[in-house]
Amino acid sequence: MPDKGAYAFVPLSRADYPMMRGWLAQPHVRAWWGDPEDEIALIEADMDGHLAGTGPTDMRIVTLDGAPFAYVQDYPAHHWPMPHYAGFPPGTRAMDTFLGDPAHHGRGHAAHYLHQRAADLRARHPAVVIDPSPANERAVRAYRRAGFRDRFTAPCEDGDPVIVMEFDAAAPAPSAST
Repeated sequence: MPDKGAYAFVPLSRADYPMMRGWLAQPHVRAWWGDPEDEIALIEADMDGHLAGTGPTDMRIVTLDGAPFAYVQDYPAHHWPMPHYAGFPPGTRAMDTFLGDPAHHGRGHAAHYLHQRAADLRARHPAVVIDPSPANERAVRAYRRAGFRDRFTAPCEDGDPVIVMEFDAAAPAPSAST
């Protein structure tokens, strides 16, 4: 497993859209994210707001030794109506992510880059949360290894159940064997 410093979080640019479309079309991503063109349209709207100084979402391509392989974003948990985050303090950041390149599956990368990113966010915010579907067992396992702890299961904004997980700032970085 590479040193944690080998992961970098590069701001998403429009030049990344073809790669993002390819990742979003992968079966392992498509199972949990929407149609690639719909997702790109949402990203575009966030990008326009971000560039105009009004967008709340920080969108990043995760690289390993300079090679892109995943996507992660974070945003204010209370910016959109997300009732499952209502009990968290103002300033809480929510995260979403996917590992785009299937060649990186099963190697512990998600747990490692998520721990690195969540620890950085937690140093600046009162809480960092994530909300996987209980059916997305692979993601739930990775989030737990990254240091996220289950808080409760609740319906999200569309009524589907999610596991609300909060990053534990005291959680150690995942070991090389995870």
